[in-house]
Amino acid sequence: MAIYPLITLLLWVAAPLVERLPVYVTTLLLSATLVSMMTFVIMPFMTRLFAPWLTGVRQGHDDDS
Repeated sequence: MAIYPLITLLLWVAAPLVERLPVYVTTLLLSATLVSMMTFVIMPFMTRLFAPWLTGVRQGHDDDS
């Protein structure tokens, strides 16, 4: 859910900047950017967003019954 849109956006934004670089440099730069963004921005957001589903805790339900 996060990798495909992010890599598509990165390729679209970075294309004019990296078009003259060798493919191995482009791959290195885009991979480092993608991994950093996933680790420090996207995954913390997605973890908070999906926390109820990931932990199995339902909000607003009383489990004392």
